[in-house]
This record gives sequence, structure tokens and C-alpha cells, in this order.
Amino acid sequence: MLEKYQQTRDLTLKIVEPLEIEDFMIQAMQDVSPPKWHLAHTTWFFEDFILIHYKPKYHFYLEDARKLFNSYYESLSTPFPKSMRGLISRPSVQEVLEYRRAVDEEIHALLTQNDELDEKFYFLLQLGIQHEQQHQELLIMDIKYNFSMNPLHPVYKEDINQTVENPSISPPEWLSFQGGIATIGTNEADFSFDNEQPAHKQYLYPFEIADRPVTNGEYIEFIKDNGYESPEYWLSDGWSIVNEQKWKGPLYWQLIDGSWYHFTLSGLKPIEKNQPVTHVSYYEADAYARWAGYRLPSEQEWEHAFSDELIEGKFLENLLFNEGNQSVKNVFGTVWEWTRSPYTPYPQSAKPDGALGEYNAKFMSNQMVLRGGSAATPRNHVRLTYRNFFHPNKRWQFSGIRLAKEGVLT
Repeated sequence: MLEKYQQTRDLTLKIVEPLEIEDFMIQAMQDVSPPKWHLAHTTWFFEDFILIHYKPKYHFYLEDARKLFNSYYESLSTPFPKSMRGLISRPSVQEVLEYRRAVDEEIHALLTQNDELDEKFYFLLQLGIQHEQQHQELLIMDIKYNFSMNPLHPVYKEDINQTVENPSISPPEWLSFQGGIATIGTNEADFSFDNEQPAHKQYLYPFEIADRPVTNGEYIEFIKDNGYESPEYWLSDGWSIVNEQKWKGPLYWQLIDGSWYHFTLSGLKPIEKNQPVTHVSYYEADAYARWAGYRLPSEQEWEHAFSDELIEGKFLENLLFNEGNQSVKNVFGTVWEWTRSPYTPYPQSAKPDGALGEYNAKFMSNQMVLRGGSAATPRNHVRLTYRNFFHPNKRWQFSGIRLAKEGVLT
């Protein structure tokens, strides 16, 4: 556990390594947080959920940590407004890094010097690690969005290929499933979030699902066919947003002299047509599926279809360390895939007591589920049963599209 803890903490620092000091304070919209805040918040989590309870007479390393770095745990304190996190100029970046080191030392001491740590301690430590891994992806998402606001197209890291290279690609093939009773969710004893539990039975009608995500080239055909100007493909809320915000393509896309470009972590680059489309909202994914004559899969269909797939794909480690690319047909990694399922509790799910009950359960309203992981997700953070969730209009996350259709009743 100590090794896993330290590897996770080190990987977070690797993410911010390319940043200049000025980059740590940017908050370009309310949905993103400054990198400095992510560094402090993940550290505060270990303090408030572990050290306060397991080290006698422990005091916060930073006196106002709970006031500044509590994200949304109302039962602990009144959180600092999310939209104003960019105004927290003090403590400084250097002080936050020292804060991280101090808390790491305390966790290290607990693990190496205390023989009476209980099962709850190890669950909370694992939860803290998984929580930091979520913020590692958020860091990448937020850095990219912050940089995208700069007309100079700054580069976070040279030569990052955020998705996969595919010089040619065949039309998608359809994987067929007869339906019936499927087991969805998990009772995993090692670790799973409460929103993945419990394992339960679900009846599925026959369905088919594409063997790969939708590509940029395929999505360009939707744009060329006036997809963003045709209300018949759009849900009402989505159509309103398209018109209010003047959407003409996925987030970060620009049409320059008749050719499509997109902003990447390596700056402005031409669109590669055979890579999976990313940074689309649920509304765009749903509209594309309607235009193509199909639909999005339910999260239960997605989980059942890929229950035997290996956890292979392009993940955060590939992005940071320029590891080899993976096949466009990998189910996991590269892009989170929108499903048509609303984010709601599973049957007989139990809400944890206290502040932990605020981790997932209170967000089960007006959000949609995504499955699979992305190029910004840590490799050992992904599971078959993992339920990501975002509001249907959000698209700064690494989100894409996989199509589904009804199967034949036999």
C-alpha cells in the first residue's frame, strides 16, 4: 500500500512537471480548477479522512486547509466557492508542495510504525489513492482547457499523441448479444466505489454494439451534412445549447482554410481522421447516433458486451511517457464512451455514512454515465464496472462515441 501510495503521489507531480509557475493559478472556467488547487485538495483529503482520525492530536499542516481545499463535503465545512479557486494566491505553489511532502511523511510514518491499523484505515487509504487518480485525469483535462484559452496555442508537452495512430480503418463491425439476464456491478472486496455496488441482475433485450468508437472522419461527415444545423437530430436541451453557444464541432476544433484542426496538449494540430472523436458532449453523441441511424448503448449493455475484455488501451502513462500506441478497437482507454443511461443508484445500493456519503451519491441527478476510461485515465484506475458521470452538456473531458442498435428477437 505504501508503494502504491507513493507511486500515485509521484505521478501527480509528474503531471505538473512541465508547467511554469504562472500556469498553476489559471482557472479558465468554473468547471476547471487551478493545478495548485488539485495538488492541495488531494493532500487535504488524506489529512481530513485519515490523519485527523489515526494520528493522536494531529493538527492540519496548513491551518485553513479545510476552509480552502474542501471541494464539496458540506458535512465537514462550507466549501470555498469552486468558481473562485483561481483567487487563492496563498498559500504559494512552493508552500503547497511542502504541504504535500509533510503529509506524505505522516502517511509513511503511519504505515511503517503503527501495527494497529484497522480495515477501515486501509479502505480510506485506498479511497484516497483512487481519489487522487481521479484528480490526475482532472489535472490533464483542466490544463488542456486552460491552455486552450491562450491564442498562442501553448504546448504542455511536445509530441503527445493523445489517441491512437491508424493509417487506415475499416467500417465498424457489429457485436451481437442475445440478451437475457446479466450480472451488472460488483461486490469487489479489494476496491470499488459505492456507485458500482452491489452486483445485481439486469434483463437485457437483444442488442448489437460497434467494435470500435466513432472516428474524427466519420464525425466530419455529420458536420458536413449540416448536423449542427438540423434540429431533428437533437434533444431539445441540446439544440438550445447548440444555438446559444454556437457549436459547430467538438470542443477544441477549428476550421482553418477549409481544413479541420484541434487544440491538443502539444498545441494546434491537424485532425487525424482515423482517430476516435473526442471532447463531445452527450448531446452531440446522441445527435450523431440519431443521424447515423443508430443509438448509444446503455451502460448495462456496454458492461455486458465487454465483460471479457482485457484492460488494454492508451492511458495516462502512455500520454506522459510517450509509450506505444494501441489499437483503435481497444475498449478501455483513449476515450470515455457516452451511454444513454442516467446516473442513478443501483438496486439495493447503500449510501456510506458521514462525509463519504457525499463522494458519489449526491451527484445522482441530471448526469449521464460514461464507460471505459480515456487517454488521461491512470491504467490501474480503470475497471469494467467503473461508472464515470458528467452533465450532458459537458465536453472538456476526454469523451467519445460508440454506437449500438437493437438486436433481433429470436
